[in-house]
Amino acid sequence: MYEAFYGLSENPFSILPDPDYLYLGKRHSLANTMLVYGVEHGAGFTVITGDVGCGKTTLIRHLLNNLEQDVTVGLISNTQHEVGALLKWVLLSFDQSYDATDKVALFDQLQKFLINQYGEGRRTVLIIDEAQNLPAATLEELRMLSNINVDKNHLLQLVLVGQPQLRDLLRHRDLEQFAQRISADFHIGPLGSDEVPYYIRHRLGVAGRDTMLFDDNAISRIASVTKGVPRKINVLCDTALVYGFALEAQIISVDIIEEVLKDKTRNGIFGPTAGSVSPVASKERPGAPRNVTEFPYDEDSARLLFPSLSEKE
Repeated sequence: MYEAFYGLSENPFSILPDPDYLYLGKRHSLANTMLVYGVEHGAGFTVITGDVGCGKTTLIRHLLNNLEQDVTVGLISNTQHEVGALLKWVLLSFDQSYDATDKVALFDQLQKFLINQYGEGRRTVLIIDEAQNLPAATLEELRMLSNINVDKNHLLQLVLVGQPQLRDLLRHRDLEQFAQRISADFHIGPLGSDEVPYYIRHRLGVAGRDTMLFDDNAISRIASVTKGVPRKINVLCDTALVYGFALEAQIISVDIIEEVLKDKTRNGIFGPTAGSVSPVASKERPGAPRNVTEFPYDEDSARLLFPSLSEKE
């Protein structure tokens, strides 16, 4: 919609996990280093946790795109609270048959696959995304699978990726043996306020824009209300570019950012329930359609999307 107007080849702020747009700031660089270290040094378990929207899945996609050719990877990304037959999910992730109904037969099939991979000089890595959904019993099953080894070599390396609840779960006393098997771990937090300008510039650059589209005050406001969470930054920047395009604004100012924040509560899905607030006359603003019924800005509703709006700057 706005790409051509702003000299962009594509949408730079999509919330889909695209490794081409991964910004390796301080925290993400360290997390990536721990992931690579864990895989390359044969770690039995590597655990990466992070807050919602901080780019864990994007980081995993980046890892997959940069692994050596001698690594066989299985990925389980649709975990539920009860995964069910874990062995079948593991075999499926490696594109192996999982028709057997007997658990012993399934385990034997997996073990033969892993031994065959080892015999061919390949490392086998299983990555489980959204691992915070796994019950403790399933995590214990994974620990048992990690016992498949030859001499000092793990035939199956496991990478668990999840939200902070995973970290809390692994601290439970019943999973002490599991926790002791973790060779590499890291928690990804939001970007620092000083990183936000570089993050925005990086994504614009990947999409073909050489110069910054947001002025300094706009970036400061974006950093403030999103608290450095990449997904929230993407949502806010994307919407701001739509507004800027409608206004034919060459640069996104802080006024446009404020309009986005207000309209997301007036008219968006985070706004007041229809009929719960009395309409008021539309305020005159550049580019605003006339004779449109609007709703007053509601700070309580705004906090649902950007909780930091409630905090004093």
